[in-house]
Amino acid sequence: MDTLPHSRTVRAHGTWQDAHDLVTLTYEDRFLRRKVLATAREVRFLVDLAHTTSLNHGDALELADGRLIEVIAAEEALLEVTGPDLPRLAWHIGNRHTPCQIEPGRLLIQRDHVIRDMLERLGAGVREVCEPFCPEGGAYGHGRTHGHSH
Repeated sequence: MDTLPHSRTVRAHGTWQDAHDLVTLTYEDRFLRRKVLATAREVRFLVDLAHTTSLNHGDALELADGRLIEVIAAEEALLEVTGPDLPRLAWHIGNRHTPCQIEPGRLLIQRDHVIRDMLERLGAGVREVCEPFCPEGGAYGHGRTHGHSH
């Protein structure tokens, strides 16, 4: 029985070049430690990292043989949030420990009808979009925001 190629190393965006293949993952799927993934060319490989890691768009997983698999952020069902007071809206989103992608002129969050209702009541413009989701990392270098149960 053949064993799967494996990766135990993440190369950060900007520190590598010349990917052999790519893997497209959602925000949730980019938070992993040990999992079998399939590339765009349908090559299966095992990710076996020492610690649970938050992968970013543009990072690469290095296979044991040196090949690099680029990580691409998948398009996801999101809410685009706009309005005249984005810092205030961002505060309310963050106060609910909701991952948020912050851009000039808009915020992106995962679709959630409760958060959407809150934002609309605060005067935000909210519309559904489908785009890659690359939210701001968590404080203290952990890369992810967490709910109150952590």
